[in-house]
Amino acid sequence: MKNNKLTKFCMLLVLAFSFSAYSQLNTPRGSQQATVSQRVGVSDVSITYSRPSVKGREVWGKLVPYGMNNLGFGTATAAPWRAGANENTIITFSHDAKVEGKPIKAGTYGLHLEVKADNTATLILSNDANAWGSYFYDKSKDALRADIKITTVPHHELLSFEFNNVDAESATAVLAWEKKGFPFKVSFDVTEIVLNDFRAKFKGQDGFQRQNWEQAARFALNNGGDLNEALGWVDAAIAGQFFSQKTFNNVALKGQILNKLGKTDEYAALMDEASAMANTNQLNNLGYQMVAAKDFNRALKYFKLNVANNPNNANVYDSLGECYKNMGDKKNAIKNLKKSLSLNPPANVKANSEKLLKELGVM
Repeated sequence: MKNNKLTKFCMLLVLAFSFSAYSQLNTPRGSQQATVSQRVGVSDVSITYSRPSVKGREVWGKLVPYGMNNLGFGTATAAPWRAGANENTIITFSHDAKVEGKPIKAGTYGLHLEVKADNTATLILSNDANAWGSYFYDKSKDALRADIKITTVPHHELLSFEFNNVDAESATAVLAWEKKGFPFKVSFDVTEIVLNDFRAKFKGQDGFQRQNWEQAARFALNNGGDLNEALGWVDAAIAGQFFSQKTFNNVALKGQILNKLGKTDEYAALMDEASAMANTNQLNNLGYQMVAAKDFNRALKYFKLNVANNPNNANVYDSLGECYKNMGDKKNAIKNLKKSLSLNPPANVKANSEKLLKELGVM
């Protein structure tokens, strides 16, 4: 009997130990966790961190010591600050990126800062994103180190990461706490990332849709892509293996690519071909493209064709008059602009005709 009681007691001890050692109750943290993210082009950068409070403490040089330090725990004998509280602060890049102009592969990294007394710091991204805080920091696992300048910011009671100065290809991340800011720039090669995505998708079912080839070609044209590759893509849209459809949009697009490649004769021929398929607005836009290219003869041809097709449309007369004005033909410019006003034009067309006539000294 005594043996049974002893056995039961031992089992209870084991269970009690097991529950205390392995149960994970969801309780609030002292320093709340947060994640902030920013999209740049089609790429994302996100930072997950814990947010300690100043609480009247002396932060810099005290709570956060300067330089590399032995934190008295773990394996690191010279550790940077973990840029937050609790476990690692981590940063994730969805695509290959650059941080402060230095390349970094897509992935997740531990984010650390070596804070210095001279208002500079070294940003450290570690391949070890799973270590607890900086206690197990290992310099041999550094993926990137970049020197940054510390700035002065308005008081932040809670440590915060923010993204500022976002543009088409980059964003500046700032760790702000107390009155110090630690900014670093993250950038992506947006054009190449987008084009690589196109190239990959064209191998699947997306390659069976004409509009996708047109979209890719237009993006490459307008964003510094390979023009010969763009030409191949628009040719695939016009006369691809699985579809063959010539439209105003793809013919005009091919012409624009050829023009940028310096093949002006082929460009002009395609613009004439596109004009035969154009609706009123498309033909008007073609005319303005020719004005911008100083090809006034072709511009005049397109605007006159639009007038012939739309004799009661005030806007086409306004555009023809503007073309004549750019050519220096004052008489025909005034004639067509007045014709536009006689057709009770919408407000924007009326305003443009009156402005041009005033510039010509008529109003």
